[in-house]
Amino acid sequence: MADKSILLIEDDREIATTIQGVLQAAGYQVAVANNGVEGRRIIDNEHPALVITDMMMPKMGGFPILEYVRSQATPPRVIMITANEGGRHKAYAEMLGVDEYLRKPFAMDVLLEAVERIIGSAENGGSQNSGASRLKRPPSKRP
Repeated sequence: MADKSILLIEDDREIATTIQGVLQAAGYQVAVANNGVEGRRIIDNEHPALVITDMMMPKMGGFPILEYVRSQATPPRVIMITANEGGRHKAYAEMLGVDEYLRKPFAMDVLLEAVERIIGSAENGGSQNSGASRLKRPPSKRP
């Protein structure tokens, strides 16, 4: 698994292109999938360090991706992005072990900070994790 490899699963091409460009400019290797089925295939083949997934997509959305990632022997870290305002969705994502949950629209610097914190945490054995839960572990409460 490459230290700076990211899989972006996003069905909106404009959003995907923008996020991919920002992440690549920051030095990350970014693969893009436009739905969860394609995303699962890339997870299996490329083993990214981080998955950034939209919640609502055709064919397979973000929650089945979280469930699939959780089943992996060495799961990648996950950021879920969504335009959904529902608190139940966020709670379910946290129960499944999402590392970060960002509501659209968000500033690109907020996404970059989350990516740097999560990938930096993974490179340092998780010591910089800011209270976000790890997959396969119960979610922790943020202060």
